[in-house]
Amino acid sequence: MKLYTYFRSSAAYRARIAFNVKGIECEAVYVDLRTQASAQQKPEYLAVNPQGLVPALVVGDTTVAQSLAIIEYLDEVHPEPPLLPRSPVDRARVRAMALAVACDLHPLNNLRVLNYLRSPLGHDEETVNAWYRHWIAVGFSGLEQEARRATGDGRHMFGSTITIADIYIVPQMYNARRFKCDLTPYPTLRGICEHLEALPAFAKAAPEAQPDAGKPSA
Repeated sequence: MKLYTYFRSSAAYRARIAFNVKGIECEAVYVDLRTQASAQQKPEYLAVNPQGLVPALVVGDTTVAQSLAIIEYLDEVHPEPPLLPRSPVDRARVRAMALAVACDLHPLNNLRVLNYLRSPLGHDEETVNAWYRHWIAVGFSGLEQEARRATGDGRHMFGSTITIADIYIVPQMYNARRFKCDLTPYPTLRGICEHLEALPAFAKAAPEAQPDAGKPSA
């Protein structure tokens, strides 16, 4: 398997965590998303993933795009440790928390959205950052309440084992800190992420731990 990844992509960060939690090795292929490189829009990458996004997982002759699809594929072919609870209603609750990040938060604060706000729309950096912080506050407010109800130990988003919800919250929290969002109102989320980020599977997946983190843009 090949995983096309970029160190600062939160979606790729999720996939890396899942591989580590499952203990699965894969070949990493680095795609530079910075404006100067724009490697994700080059023909050779679009031939792999026409969406032009990372991550993308190549399995044999097939490409699987979108982090949630990749993670659920891994969970199906390598079921231990499971990333979803056994109960259908509990599985739905975990998916709902992950989707709150994947569908409601991340798309509004994705790099390509922020770059579009800068150019061609012409917003300055202060305005772009205010946009980012606003949507983090909206999304985290709901997730804070959900995590309070669902956590079993204050260290996981649901119950007391790692689920897809944990894999999704950690990269989003990482980005929120990077953009200097006020995280004071979210003590449950902060406590959960503090625990998870200290685990080897999560620490190994962190952006600064990636081989392409120190590479200059092409």
